[in-house]
Amino acid sequence: MLANLIEFITVHYVLSTSFLVLLVLLIAHETRRGGKSLSSRELTALVNSGQGVVLDVRAKKEFATGHIIDALNIPYDKLVSRMAELDKHKGKTLVVVDAMGQHSGTACRELKKAGFDAAKLAGGIASWRGDNLPVVK
Repeated sequence: MLANLIEFITVHYVLSTSFLVLLVLLIAHETRRGGKSLSSRELTALVNSGQGVVLDVRAKKEFATGHIIDALNIPYDKLVSRMAELDKHKGKTLVVVDAMGQHSGTACRELKKAGFDAAKLAGGIASWRGDNLPVVK
């Protein structure tokens, strides 16, 4: 199987190279569209300066087990229908937090489409907890 793949790549090197370049461009484009990734430290600085608001997109039950202080909770599957609740925060950066970073990029894209400035917490609430930062219930 591997020998066939190597043979295909050597015979069709232009096609293989084109595929690889397009794949890299697609990944770069999707990463940029998902918004900027912030570390726990950057999130803390943004919120403490009054320029950021934490938006937790986990389900209400997960949110109740522990969340970042003063975080708003709008579950990921209800974000589009409840976007109007965020209008009062249009001048600030909405920092999207989920469990491990799996939904935050898509949520940031939706927020950006609606005219919000959005970023995501790299690694989600798991990285926040991993850095031994406080959560409230």
